[in-house]
Amino acid sequence: MKNGSSSICKRQTNHRFSVNHLALFFTALVLTLVLFWPTLLPAEGLNLPSKKWGLSFGNSRNFTGLRFNYRDREVEKINGLNLTLWKPYGKYGQGTVNGISLGTLPGASKLRGLNIGLIGVAAGQEAAGINLGLVGAGSGENLYGLNLGGLGAGAGKNVVGINVGGLGIGAGEHLIGFNVGGLGCGAGENLTGLNVGGLGLGAGKNLSGLNLALAGAGAGQNLKGITLAGLGAGAGENLAGLAICGLGLGAGENLTGIAVAGLGIGAGNRATGLIIAGLGAGAPSVRGLLVSGLGAGGKDLTGLFVSAGTIKLTRDGRLRGVSVSSFNNLRGQVYGLSLGLVNYAWEVKKGLQLGVINIVRNNPKGLKVLPVLNTSW
Repeated sequence: MKNGSSSICKRQTNHRFSVNHLALFFTALVLTLVLFWPTLLPAEGLNLPSKKWGLSFGNSRNFTGLRFNYRDREVEKINGLNLTLWKPYGKYGQGTVNGISLGTLPGASKLRGLNIGLIGVAAGQEAAGINLGLVGAGSGENLYGLNLGGLGAGAGKNVVGINVGGLGIGAGEHLIGFNVGGLGCGAGENLTGLNVGGLGLGAGKNLSGLNLALAGAGAGQNLKGITLAGLGAGAGENLAGLAICGLGLGAGENLTGIAVAGLGIGAGNRATGLIIAGLGAGAPSVRGLLVSGLGAGGKDLTGLFVSAGTIKLTRDGRLRGVSVSSFNNLRGQVYGLSLGLVNYAWEVKKGLQLGVINIVRNNPKGLKVLPVLNTSW
């Protein structure tokens, strides 16, 4: 019985010994062929059993199967597993690699499939699939799929998919999908999707979707969706949706939706919706419900306006609705109710003032200033 057990153990040990030695031999052979291929291999590499498919060592330009090379040069099309030890010749390399690209810095004109680089992944035109780089993943034109870069990921044109960069994510034109940058995310034109920036988010044209930033978010044209920023958010043209910021919000033209800011909110043309500001808010035209800590104002006010300080209607303006504040300074026409400690209006067309002191400038003498209530008489 002991002899039988001993014999079985001996055979298992010999089997493991043989497998391990075979693996070491194969690894040494691959490394030798790859590292010293310029002197050991023909120009097109050593390909088994065919020049076009099977197992390749060296710079085969068109091949399908398992391919090992030190550094690619003038590759045309590779299908399968492509293992390289260094980046290709040229800025990004040439040709197309379909399948799995592994190496220190794999690259080609087009990379499609699973692309993993110890340093990074680089494509001249397009990297599509799963692109993982310890430092970064990039493409001269387009980057599609799951793109992860230890420091960053970016493309000269478009980045589309799930994009994560330790420091940042960037696209020369459009950045679309789930975008996370340790510091920030930016696009030369449009940034769209679920966008998370450790510091900020920015788009040369439009920023749309769910936008989260510790510092700020900005768009050269339009900012749309749900925007949450620690400091502020702004749009060169229109801001629409739900926007909540620690300090301020602003739009060059129109602000629409729900806007909440710790300090101030403003729009160059019109603000519409629910507006809540810790200090002040204003726009030439405001429609909706506005609540502010110190003041609010505009020239064309429609809705309900509430402030602990003052509501100001600019010269020759018009209020339609209700104004509630300590001092309602309405230098124009009032259609509605003005409620405060002191109410001042140039003219009350349809409505009245309720407060301690009520002043209507265009009333007849003796009726210009009244306690409790005033209107046009």
